[in-house]
Amino acid sequence: MSEATTEITTTFTDLGLSKPVLDALKKVGYETPSPIQAAAIPVLMTGCDIIGQAQTGTGKTAAFALPILSQIDAKLNEPQVLVLAPTRELAIQVAEAFQTYASCLKNFHVLPLYGGQDIVNQLKQLKRGPQVVVGTPGRLLDHLRRKSLKLDHLKIMVLDEADEMLRMGFIDDVETILSHTSGEQQTALFSATLPEPIRRVSQRFLTNPEHIKIESKATTVDTIDQSYLMVSGMGQKMDAMTRILEVEDYDGIIIFVRTRGATTELTEKIIARGHTCAAINGDMSQQLRERTIDQLKKGKIDILVATDVAARGLDVQRISHVINYDIPYDAETYVHRIGRTGRAGRLGKAILFVANRERRMLQTIERTTRKPIERMTFPSSDEIATQRKERFKESLLEAMSETPKPFFDELINELTTELNCDAQQIAASFAYMLQKERPLEVPPEPKHKARDRDNRRDRDDRRDSRSDSRSDSRNDRGRKDNKSREPRESKRRSGSKVDANIAMQTYRLEVGREHQVTPGDIVGAIANEADIDSAYIGGINIQDDYSTVELPDGMPKEVFNHLKKVRVRNHPMHMSLMKGDKPSQDSDGPRKPQKRKAPSKPKRK
Repeated sequence: MSEATTEITTTFTDLGLSKPVLDALKKVGYETPSPIQAAAIPVLMTGCDIIGQAQTGTGKTAAFALPILSQIDAKLNEPQVLVLAPTRELAIQVAEAFQTYASCLKNFHVLPLYGGQDIVNQLKQLKRGPQVVVGTPGRLLDHLRRKSLKLDHLKIMVLDEADEMLRMGFIDDVETILSHTSGEQQTALFSATLPEPIRRVSQRFLTNPEHIKIESKATTVDTIDQSYLMVSGMGQKMDAMTRILEVEDYDGIIIFVRTRGATTELTEKIIARGHTCAAINGDMSQQLRERTIDQLKKGKIDILVATDVAARGLDVQRISHVINYDIPYDAETYVHRIGRTGRAGRLGKAILFVANRERRMLQTIERTTRKPIERMTFPSSDEIATQRKERFKESLLEAMSETPKPFFDELINELTTELNCDAQQIAASFAYMLQKERPLEVPPEPKHKARDRDNRRDRDDRRDSRSDSRSDSRNDRGRKDNKSREPRESKRRSGSKVDANIAMQTYRLEVGREHQVTPGDIVGAIANEADIDSAYIGGINIQDDYSTVELPDGMPKEVFNHLKKVRVRNHPMHMSLMKGDKPSQDSDGPRKPQKRKAPSKPKRK
């Protein structure tokens, strides 16, 4: 084995990756590989076995997924790649990463296999011939015993988070799975540490592996105060941003988002709320970027909305806050982001927005940086009102020092006489007139549905595997009994008692039974992403290749456009409004409501 420590000196275009993969990386905004990616990709492209040792959150998934996708035969509908992951959450995450990096690759299919999922659906998907299978040890063993998973065309085997599989007691299962392979495939083992049992596995099943070890450099400075805020849905995310800009005492701010389109969209919303803001992204010319940064330095703008690539190397002393509006893909990126503040010994503040499904990445960031991130509370209306009053007082004191006193003293005296009122009433009326567009008294914050539940522990995958046989027999009996019945998915969703006074519209979703979509998947996606209470989601009808759902009339265009991009079971919904029994050709969103418009999240009665 050879040891290697690699510094970033290359770009993805220098690593020999295929054009479809490079095109996909360009779409997600990746330009420079992380150290583990720069070191591992060239080795994997040569077909050699590899041991990749790096901390969680350093980009290991892309390190093996990108070279695999560059060499895969998309015309062969057989499992060519098998990835072992210790938990169902990681299996899903890895499968989603493959799907993202293969977005420009035709006829590509990836299938996650894990316990707790209906095995009948998994069997159907395996028959369709995915090129990449990502699974947990217990469920993969189950399919190997059933002979539903065939490894005759296996080219590459990946053991991801090997030390975690050892900790969870899966090492014997891993060895059993490896014994089902021919031994001629390329094998890659990725792990944060290499305890003795993992070394024994590598010696037995890997052939002359290249050992790449990356020392983690993900450390944060003590001058940065880090905190996170739990958010649910796009509506609450924007509400949180608005309130933070109200209550925080900032000089300059960088807000990080994932995509170029999000920079302009968010910038427009922030400007509409009365702040000076500009966007910076990879589509802008270098001259325009430099001009925008110069405006930030000179205080002509206070807020910059940026992508990771566009903000790389940005050094502006007045940046007091960094806000991660979109959580980064890995911990190294998080460290680079917040490093834009707290420079030259000055105090800085970093705020991270976290959705419930993004808790795993939050934990990864904390482990990698070796620092806990404190949770912050949602800024209240009272806090906003207090800040507005303080700013109003400051403006008033400044005006008092500049006001021509004799003229306005005489004016006030005239008004008290003519209007038969005292000076205090006049002052209160003037204050109201000045702040009419931005009231000092703030209405109470909306009551968002509590989606912030405590983290659930990962269940033992083998326990799920043992329960599968029992659930399979129950499923078999259920299918025999229900052959003559209408499929449950085609009926109105159980328990969806929507208020009859609320006008509803029917939407079409381009996902159906062939995508293994259930009513619960649709409800969860819409409730989480649009911040709509599930009680206000009406009838759901699932067909083979599409579904329909009833939602309250008058959906805001912003929410509709966001839902069109939401994925269910890793398939985009491509939501469209139905007119009669056909989708509407109007791509701008729902029609104007004909009946009483319902709020996006009505209160329960």
